[in-house]
Amino acid sequence: PPAAGSPGPFQTSRHAEEGNRGVLGPSRRIAAALILAGATFASHRALPSPTPAERAAWVVPRPETARIASLGFEALVADLHWLQAVQVVGGSEGDPSRHGALLGRLIDVVTTLDPWVDHPYRFAAVWMTDSPASVRHANRLLERGIAHHPRDWRNHFYLGFNHFFYLSQNERAIEVLDPAADLPGAPLYLPRLVARLRADTAGLETAEAFLAEMLAETRDPYARAEYEKALDEIRTERRARLLDRARAEYRRRAGRDIERVEDLVRGPHAVLKVLPPEPHGWEWQLDPETGRIESSWYEHRYEPQVHPSDRDRRERWREPATAEES
Repeated sequence: PPAAGSPGPFQTSRHAEEGNRGVLGPSRRIAAALILAGATFASHRALPSPTPAERAAWVVPRPETARIASLGFEALVADLHWLQAVQVVGGSEGDPSRHGALLGRLIDVVTTLDPWVDHPYRFAAVWMTDSPASVRHANRLLERGIAHHPRDWRNHFYLGFNHFFYLSQNERAIEVLDPAADLPGAPLYLPRLVARLRADTAGLETAEAFLAEMLAETRDPYARAEYEKALDEIRTERRARLLDRARAEYRRRAGRDIERVEDLVRGPHAVLKVLPPEPHGWEWQLDPETGRIESSWYEHRYEPQVHPSDRDRRERWREPATAEES
């Protein structure tokens, strides 16, 4: 029998159970904590990660706030926001230009803190094209770039292109592009582009006079070849416009359109006795897509070339802009 005062079998078992509970309790708590942490980690992994655009949108300050917060390290803070802008474009699914407003805020910070940067101005012009507001913001950034890099023809070019292509502001585009043609490194086609815009805005005579003056002032054989080609296109366009007027008269007489250019000199509704010669000895034809009369030599008219889808967008954007101006 057990000695007096010694624990009995049941007492020993009860004490052992209590001891086991004291040892295993913390282990169970640790295991539960690990399981909970694993479940939390798994649930967070299942959540969609924010895109670069979403992350950038959370932290873009106003330019002046960024300047104060930079504590004298403006160039470093500008570089940080420039990297964010690049990540927004590179990490976008689909068309990055849909983030035009965000990119404008980022590049505004970059060029306010470090206005002597170069590429970010044109980066904005390329990607900030989702709305008229974004294009106008990009234009303001480009004007800042021109102020700090007045001899760089590229900022002038992108600004003029935006005015013409996106905002249908040909006269403003001419004002921007005309002086750019004389800047170092400017491409030879720039005066020809200006001439086309002049022809579309002020008429062929103005464009022809501009090119003739450029031709008289240059001795560069490559530039002269470009100007002579443009003058030849104007001469061809002038005859094509004569045919346009004859076509309009044909519609009035016949009550229908021509099926081929030769209809203008044939049949009971003929308008012309003979077709004006195509200057290069080729033929006049109807463009299969637009139906316009054109030279088979050039296969296009002398005007700024815009794809039909882009032309539709310009018309949609032109209406709100006109309403705002009025």
